Amino acid sequence: MTTTRTVLITGTSSGIGLAAAVAAARAGHHVVATMRDTARSGALTEAAAEAGVADRIEVARLDVTDPASVAACLDEVIARHGRLDAVVNNAGAGYVGTVEQDGLDPVRATMEVNFFGVVEVTRAALPHLRAAGGRVVTVTSVGGVIGQPFNEAYCAAKFAVEGFMESLAPVAATVGVHVTVVEPGAVASEFVASQGIDLPALLTAAGPYAPALQAYAERTRAAFDQAQTAEQAAEAIIDALTAEQPPFRVQTSDRARAFVGAKLADLDGSAVQRLTGSWVG
Repeated sequence: MTTTRTVLITGTSSGIGLAAAVAAARAGHHVVATMRDTARSGALTEAAAEAGVADRIEVARLDVTDPASVAACLDEVIARHGRLDAVVNNAGAGYVGTVEQDGLDPVRATMEVNFFGVVEVTRAALPHLRAAGGRVVTVTSVGGVIGQPFNEAYCAAKFAVEGFMESLAPVAATVGVHVTVVEPGAVASEFVASQGIDLPALLTAAGPYAPALQAYAERTRAAFDQAQTAEQAAEAIIDALTAEQPPFRVQTSDRARAFVGAKLADLDGSAVQRLTGSWVG
């Protein structure tokens, strides 16, 4: 059994998850860096070695959509370390499309990873986090606050996560567990590239929605030209892990704060509709 704080992070093969794993290890935590396919751990292993924290990061398999995998991973963590002090729910999947054209299957698949996976990991971890007075830190998105064109499934899942965590937070606090959601905006990471989006094919299949999709794609490309790095986004996660009284909601950049602030001040929804409507008009 160890007295070092043990942090489990999901989705660490690339992007924010990889950066958070390295940063958490540099902050002195022992990191259980999980991913669905541990054969993809090379980038993390290399980054950990370069940062001099390889001895504080262990790679473990965890598929957030498989309850048996979640249970097995947590059982191993407790058997090996005797404690779990924090979970960072980072694993996720994007999806670009619209429901009339694509049907319900992509919506269900996106919800399974981005919402139900988060719920399952959190549920399974809570007994151990209660014992440690620990923390749940969940990476959502500005898309969990503002619905974005052609991201219906993704934003629906992230909205659901935000609602779940906002509801859980006061309940978890009664047993000594802090809950925080971290809302990145555009992040320059492999997450975007890994979605395998074929824009010409999407436009061909978009039918009457093609002009709007083209406009959205051009706007989004410009936004990602100004994206923050995964390392910058991960700083907010580390703050949530280490702050004495972490906030419930935190954004990872000034641009993200301004974007989310527009929604939180928009009581009738008209300002957000004007904003996102301009992306596709």
